[in-house]
Amino acid sequence: MKIRMRVATGVFGAVLLALTGMVVARPATAGSTTKPDITNIESQVRHKLVMLPWYGVFDNLEYQVNGTEVTLTGQVLSEHDRTKYDAETDVKRIPGVTKVINNIEVLPPSPFDDQIRRAEFRTIFSRSDLGRYTLGAIPQVHIIVRDGHVFLEGVVINQMDKQIAEMAANSVPGVFSVTNNLRID
Repeated sequence: MKIRMRVATGVFGAVLLALTGMVVARPATAGSTTKPDITNIESQVRHKLVMLPWYGVFDNLEYQVNGTEVTLTGQVLSEHDRTKYDAETDVKRIPGVTKVINNIEVLPPSPFDDQIRRAEFRTIFSRSDLGRYTLGAIPQVHIIVRDGHVFLEGVVINQMDKQIAEMAANSVPGVFSVTNNLRID
């Protein structure tokens, strides 16, 4: 009786395993075309970009997905120029991506701009109402400085924070202009 039970259980298990294998390994039919999952590509691109090791508050990376083609834009510091190439390489490895257009700008080295970056960081994020935007591995607000011109990029939670960030950025001496591109989420 025990032997028959073991044999029956073994046969049932083998049949179940074979059926499971047939379902999992079923090839696509010759006439079927599968569209790439754009939402999946977008989430993977975002994940790859935020995982870049040198991506920080003074860099700004953006992307646009058009079918299976990804366009990278933004700015990185010259000492983070490796980030530009790592972003392209990592995004190319995403399944379903067929082409990557890398339009990321490498900002030229400038001691004057470096001084403004540090002053902007201290001025903006030392405010108690904006300090929360530095939490996390990648800050939500990015400060881009090019030739003395400041660009605020990223996301804030309300219009008040957007205005406070702009006022704080404008208060830094030596800044020629401030462009507030912060989005409200």
